[in-house]
Amino acid sequence: MKDLQELASKYILKDDIYLFNTGNAVNAWKFYGCTYIPEEGLHRFVVWAPNAKRVSLTGEFNGWNNDADIMTPYREGGIWFIFKEGLSDGMKYKFCIDGADGRRVLKADPFAAFSENGSETASIIWCNNPYTWGDEEYLEKRRSRDFLKEPMSVYEMHCGSWKDFGREKPIYSYLGEQASQYCKEMHYTHVEIMPITEFPFDASWGYQVTGYYSPTSRYGNPEDFKYFVDCMHRKGIGVIMDWVPAHFPKDEHGLANFDGSPQFESKEKRMAEHPEWGTLIFDYESSQVRSFLISSACKFFEEFHIDGIRVDAVSSMLYLDYGRKDGNYTPNKYGGNTNLGAVEFLRQLNSSVLSRYPGTVTIAEESTAFPLITAPPDAGGLGFCFKWDMGFMHDTIDYMSLNPFFRSNNHNKLTFSMMYAFSENFILAYSHDEVVHGKASMINKMYGTYEEKFAALRTLYGYQYAHPGKKHTFMGSEFGQFIEWNYKQQLDWLLLDYPLHKAMQDYSRALNSIYVSFPALYRIDNSWDGFRWLNVNDNMRSSIAFLRTSDTEGKGKYLVCVCNFTTVSYDGFVIGLPQKGTLTEILNSDDTAFGGTGTETEKTIESRKEAFLDMDYSAELTLPANSCIYYEYEVTADESDTED
Repeated sequence: MKDLQELASKYILKDDIYLFNTGNAVNAWKFYGCTYIPEEGLHRFVVWAPNAKRVSLTGEFNGWNNDADIMTPYREGGIWFIFKEGLSDGMKYKFCIDGADGRRVLKADPFAAFSENGSETASIIWCNNPYTWGDEEYLEKRRSRDFLKEPMSVYEMHCGSWKDFGREKPIYSYLGEQASQYCKEMHYTHVEIMPITEFPFDASWGYQVTGYYSPTSRYGNPEDFKYFVDCMHRKGIGVIMDWVPAHFPKDEHGLANFDGSPQFESKEKRMAEHPEWGTLIFDYESSQVRSFLISSACKFFEEFHIDGIRVDAVSSMLYLDYGRKDGNYTPNKYGGNTNLGAVEFLRQLNSSVLSRYPGTVTIAEESTAFPLITAPPDAGGLGFCFKWDMGFMHDTIDYMSLNPFFRSNNHNKLTFSMMYAFSENFILAYSHDEVVHGKASMINKMYGTYEEKFAALRTLYGYQYAHPGKKHTFMGSEFGQFIEWNYKQQLDWLLLDYPLHKAMQDYSRALNSIYVSFPALYRIDNSWDGFRWLNVNDNMRSSIAFLRTSDTEGKGKYLVCVCNFTTVSYDGFVIGLPQKGTLTEILNSDDTAFGGTGTETEKTIESRKEAFLDMDYSAELTLPANSCIYYEYEVTADESDTED
């Protein structure tokens, strides 16, 4: 092996250290962690541990001898390094750190490309595994996409419990082959996978991360995960990954107190811990921490070709007093409760990702009214592409759980969302959080008898898909799984042997098919130009009607959605229409094919010149109980309004 000083001068680059230490690194994994240098036949290990007294490399290649391979401190940057020969992929290792607190601790590599999971916590060397991608055409199309003006119907999945595949192949491979075909057949445009960055505790579902650069080994190796993404892309399905920069667990092998000091976590002890979760909060003021997190996100875009990240628990990042009682927090320099470091980190994250990977998306799970989540940073915003609409989710679920007799006094829960619908770019999400911990499954939230629950859920989904905003469904909800989601077992696919569940799945498929086929349902999601109420105040019948359009000039074809949220059918239900035209029914949730009663409705309706609300025209229609009907609305010329 060459002289250490010669190797260091050639392969320990000041530029890499500088970018990391100034918070500007976006590909830090290419320098930190374990890297193979083929021209030297050596593996280079680099770890950031500025306050450590000594660091050594230990692993199965040296009998886990903590004194066999002492690492060298670099003269600047707070890093330690070593070059090692004779290693190969699959070997396990850790760093033995003599910390500033006087303790000796074995730590997993923060930048490990592959890691053990569960109670086994070693990092795994993984450097020499090229993958041949087949998604070039998909990526080329992605670069020119504007997702604000395109359909987005997201199918949220937990990789370990979608289906029990057996053990012949890695779960990533099975999912790539089978889930991609399922999503294509169901007309979903994207999958969103719950976190797959490595985590020790199964019951955290991946939301307590220790390996920010490692796809979890529970489901296969990194190349298996690439295969999953590749399969999705070949079927035209985008991949969004839940990503968790809000907090991390205290597990000794992880990031906590990494070099014997608060290195990754907030430096102030009481502000370093989430009081409700028992996890640690990243120090967003730290330049190195920003480089670490942003590079983690960029790695999954660059090396794994993902199409988006959904950033978990953004609210907990934005507020210094999140989860804290009686003002037990340290205000910012202006005396407020906004975490200014987190704000700047999120702006930098979004700018870095979206500028480097055109056509991708970033999504915020943010549950408060924090302003400008989806506005660009140069306009004072955080720069996300989308935000989950938690208000829509809560209001509609609360409404659907009510006895229909009481819904007339809660009509605003249906209509209030339009008061703020265009304040952000929203995704209407019914996520995994809503079908666990005693909250009941989506279908079991619906009020009524067995049959009425199905009818109500079909109506709710019809409303969701026509309402402005992108769409989001958690796995199993599309066919009406009755039990809550359990990460330990597969979905109840056997329910598809029962007619109402199969019909519910068919309805979900039909909804998606219409959604992706009608620009009126997605082209203008962010302004009143794409939406108009046709009947909004009929609270006594708990029914509404509205129009969606992709045309700002008042010409062409539009889509009308009419919903009845009661168990009573109505004849002569009146809706306003802005122009003369014809309504043609294209979807009826009460159709027998979808498990409905088959109440007879008018398939084609001509407008009449009778004013309703502020519109010159109107139409009367039959509205079955517990139903949602879509009509294609084709405007025709009104000769009486034309000049000679």
